[in-house]
Amino acid sequence: MNSGKINRREFLGSAGTGSLAALATAMFPAEIRSAINNTEPMKITKIEGVRFKKGGFTWVRLHTNNGIVGVGETYPRTESEIGALKDASRLLLGKDPRDIERIWRDMYARASFNVTGGAEMRIISAVNMALWDILGKSLGIPVYRLLGGKAQQKLRVYNTYTDYWRINNMTMDQDTEKITRFLLDHGIPAIKIYPYEVVGRKTGGTYISPVDIDNCLDWVKRIRDTAGKQMEICIDTMCRWNLPCAMKIAHSLEPYDIMFIEDMLLPDNAQSYSVMCRETSIPVCHSERLATRYGFREMFEAKAIDIVMYDLGWVGGISEAKKISDMADTYYIPTAPHMCIGPAQWLSIIHTATALTNFFIMESGWHFWHETYPYYMKDVPGPVDGFITAPEKPGLGLEVRPEIFDDGEAVIVPIAEI
Repeated sequence: MNSGKINRREFLGSAGTGSLAALATAMFPAEIRSAINNTEPMKITKIEGVRFKKGGFTWVRLHTNNGIVGVGETYPRTESEIGALKDASRLLLGKDPRDIERIWRDMYARASFNVTGGAEMRIISAVNMALWDILGKSLGIPVYRLLGGKAQQKLRVYNTYTDYWRINNMTMDQDTEKITRFLLDHGIPAIKIYPYEVVGRKTGGTYISPVDIDNCLDWVKRIRDTAGKQMEICIDTMCRWNLPCAMKIAHSLEPYDIMFIEDMLLPDNAQSYSVMCRETSIPVCHSERLATRYGFREMFEAKAIDIVMYDLGWVGGISEAKKISDMADTYYIPTAPHMCIGPAQWLSIIHTATALTNFFIMESGWHFWHETYPYYMKDVPGPVDGFITAPEKPGLGLEVRPEIFDDGEAVIVPIAEI
């Protein structure tokens, strides 16, 4: 009977004849055999950008010599992102797309030499997603498997609600109770709202009066009156406030058992955020506006963050997101990925979050996965009873609808080719 083991004579015989495939067949499962057998050279032969009339996001498409095409995504300034992709093309053409770490480092080193950030960082993020997509497709396995497998069987989501991301034309001012009940009825017991936006724009974040404080609690009170604690509440303030105002807001919210408060201050001062973490009982979450593990490192060291939130289209892509989350885990800090744009990023977040041991919750939007994404892709994964699971298709699993190119919504921008 074959025990599945291989003895020394068989090993040496296989090695002596150069039969790596035979050795792989004897020793390894199918996925590893596929990886071993797929050792032929691969290189990036063509780079394309894709701009959209309505989407508000940019795709990067990397073509390889064996016909595999990887897709990544970023946003929101397409023209500057296309320009950054053209500048970065010489670092990509002819390279093996499976050398993900080397490519990330080369792109980052070049960009950071002339100040890190902006469109260059966004393009690094999109390229990185596309490289992981290629790697998964080349091996025939989903990206989350390459990141370590299923640390999470399913992912808890909350729904972000603003008056420009509406459900059935409902607004928070008029329909707080209806929105709350709608989400609960559809199995989503957590919502993120923006009650401080109007006054924040009015005062520039420099002052909030006692009357404003009371008025801004209206949505929170109405959610609690409608659902009690069945609906969890997150508050985003869009980095608008100075520290004294942020503390007044946080203290006023403390009686309402808020899940987290997000981006109260600009993300460039770890010491101010450390004050917030010490002085409020509400978990402090940030920031989609920080990029790379280097930016988050300062926050960890200063004890200036309770929940990590990053945007995969800005932070450095899948590679950097995983590293940041693993770093956060050493401080026992959970991760709650940001999400507010297109389908390639939606899939990238799902795969990344599935592989995180310190995953907490992830952002979603009813209007995105229920209405917008089906226009761009087939088989959109959406939440079921408040949870979402990663697709099992190779790579990211993005099956693009070809008609988006036929009807002019998506336009391919040639970047470089060899």
